[in-house]
Amino acid sequence: MPQEQEAKLLKTDQQQGPSGDFADFCEAEFERRRNSAESFDEQGYREAMEMTLRRLRALEEEGYA
Repeated sequence: MPQEQEAKLLKTDQQQGPSGDFADFCEAEFERRRNSAESFDEQGYREAMEMTLRRLRALEEEGYA
């Protein structure tokens, strides 16, 4: 996913509810993993996070979350 699209997806100042909480958690966890000595698949992490955020937002729009 292009950086511009990723930034828009993760912009948390407009997010509320479960998707906003999840995005905040993911960003903190991403930084923690990036700064640790553990091996880390950044691209895989981002892809999984984006997929989950899209699903959470869809559920929020439908009134389920």
